[in-house]
Amino acid sequence: MADRRPGRTGAAALALAALLSACSMAPEYHAPETAAPAQFKEVAGWTAAQPRDEEGRGLWWSVYDDPVLADLEDRAAKASPTLAAALARYDAARATARVDASALFPQIGVNGQASRDRVSANRPLSTGSAREYDNYVSGGSIDYELDLWGRIRNQVKAAGAEAAASVADLASAQLSLQAAVADAYFRLRGLDAQARVLDESVKAFTRAYDLTAKRHAGGVASGIDVNRAGTVLGNARAQEATIANQRAATEHEIAALVGEVASAFGVPVAQVMPAPPAPPSATPSELLQRRPDIAAAERRVFAANARIGVAKAAFFPSLSLGATGGWQTTNGSLLTTPNTFWSLGPLSALLNVFDGGRRSAQVRISRAEYDETAADYRQTVLTAFRQVEDALAAMHHLSDASVAQKDAADAAQRTSDIAMSRYRDGASDYLDVVTAQTDALAAERAYITVQTQRMQASVAFVKALGGGPAAAQ
Repeated sequence: MADRRPGRTGAAALALAALLSACSMAPEYHAPETAAPAQFKEVAGWTAAQPRDEEGRGLWWSVYDDPVLADLEDRAAKASPTLAAALARYDAARATARVDASALFPQIGVNGQASRDRVSANRPLSTGSAREYDNYVSGGSIDYELDLWGRIRNQVKAAGAEAAASVADLASAQLSLQAAVADAYFRLRGLDAQARVLDESVKAFTRAYDLTAKRHAGGVASGIDVNRAGTVLGNARAQEATIANQRAATEHEIAALVGEVASAFGVPVAQVMPAPPAPPSATPSELLQRRPDIAAAERRVFAANARIGVAKAAFFPSLSLGATGGWQTTNGSLLTTPNTFWSLGPLSALLNVFDGGRRSAQVRISRAEYDETAADYRQTVLTAFRQVEDALAAMHHLSDASVAQKDAADAAQRTSDIAMSRYRDGASDYLDVVTAQTDALAAERAYITVQTQRMQASVAFVKALGGGPAAAQ
């Protein structure tokens, strides 16, 4: 004869419930595979590593040893509206995850009621007289959905993954802001160097113009020489004004990045151009370890995978349990044993038998969204490798260009000095001077441009690696 003792029956029911609660409709998750190079083409010895995106990015700009830049980065971290918006999105994602996670627990409520009631004398089954009485009720209720098919758990997993992605989004926003501040700052310093060169050129061209004017007054030089000298001087002054305009716009750009009003913001003019860091040597790659955007993309793939389980669970019935209890009386003390009442249930089940294909379509949508996020993840990884290659190429080739351009600038300056000396001695006309001066100014400005680009490339390199002091070595 079967054993019908309540203890064993209850244990069997609990075991069955535990077994069913382990069910999940979500596919087994595997991160999308991406093609990763054995090493970077632009520098030997770089290899891909394992994710380490949760680590801090560090004060990577400290490698430049520039207190002004450090101060700007600190001000941006405290007052940037862009960063504040990213932080608000992160807080919202965390709160959303908490909302979804609350469905894993029973929903408990309490209530109380006090009333004075009168029932009709002509009510059904009445004894022929009206009645008045007090009615006091105090109690509570509990409702709990049995997550037999993993709908709630997969929804919680998806929300948790989205919250984790928002953490990486915040890190991306911080890194992007830091890189934008550094990039604008180095462009500003490049403009300062351009302004110094132009200021020196204007002074030199002014002296040359005065010399030519005196020679013309003495009948030694022609009016053409004077006009040529005036043309070179005027062009240099125009370029000086253009650089001043560009510097003002760049300074205003930095003000917006650090969250300050442009009208009350200023960066002192620097007298020395920052020195670009050396191109990286053969060092282990930290690309996939530190890139927060790669981490965010992968976690959104996980969330999309979990949402497939949510959609598939809709094909199965949802079951929920309820219970109520408390005290009720019409007179006397409320909280006494004779006044208790309780009710277990109902155990309700709901299954949509026919929906015109809505649930099937929702599963197809969730699978398509998974495919989309997986493709986005692969594209993010490919873009990351491209950005590292671009930055490495820029740092190496611009370093070579800097050496060549410096040689060109020095040679052009020597030519300008010789041409002016020959002109003073009457060995050449002023056209040689104008040509040499123009070439010398252009070569020096080109050298400054290359140096500025090298600084920008070093910032791009740090950003491509996900930040961190080690990444900038």
